[in-house]
Amino acid sequence: MTTTQILDRIVQEQGAMVKRIASSYEANPHLVEELVQDIYLAIWRALPSFRGDSQLRTFVAHIATNRAVTHVKRALKLPASLEVSEDIPTPGGDGPESRAIALDEQTKLTSAVRRLPLPYRQTAILTLEGLTPREIADVLGITPNAVSIRMVRAKELLRTLIGDKS
Repeated sequence: MTTTQILDRIVQEQGAMVKRIASSYEANPHLVEELVQDIYLAIWRALPSFRGDSQLRTFVAHIATNRAVTHVKRALKLPASLEVSEDIPTPGGDGPESRAIALDEQTKLTSAVRRLPLPYRQTAILTLEGLTPREIADVLGITPNAVSIRMVRAKELLRTLIGDKS
C-alpha cells in the first residue's frame, strides 16, 4: 500500500476523530479546517516512519494532538480573535427541544474543555475519543497512572467549569 493510499484510509476511518481533536483546540470553523489539513500533512510526512509499534489510530491521535498543541502555541502569539463559534453537530434527538438541550450541553462541555489547562485538555479530549489510558499514555509520552490522575483532575475542573453540583 502506498503512502497516499494509507492516508486516504486514515482520512476515511479516522477523519472524524481528527476533526474532533482539531475542534477541541480551535473554535473558529475556518481555522479548524486549516488545522485538519495541517494534521493530514503531518500524518502524510510521518507515515514512512510508522513502524507499527502502536495502532494506526494511536499514531494518528498522537500527531493530531501534537499539531493542535503547536497550533494553540502559535495562536497565543497572535492578537486575540473576537469571533467564537460553537457549531458542533449534535446527535439526533426525539424533537427540537431535546436537540436544543443536547446542543446546549455539548456547547457547555466543549467550552469547558477548551478552558482546561493543556495537560488536562489533552487527556480529556483523547478520553472522549475513546482511547484507552495506555493509548493516551503512548500519545502523550506519560505513564497510564499519570493519565488517570490527569483525568480525575480534569473531571473535577470540568464539574466546576460547567457548574455541576453533584
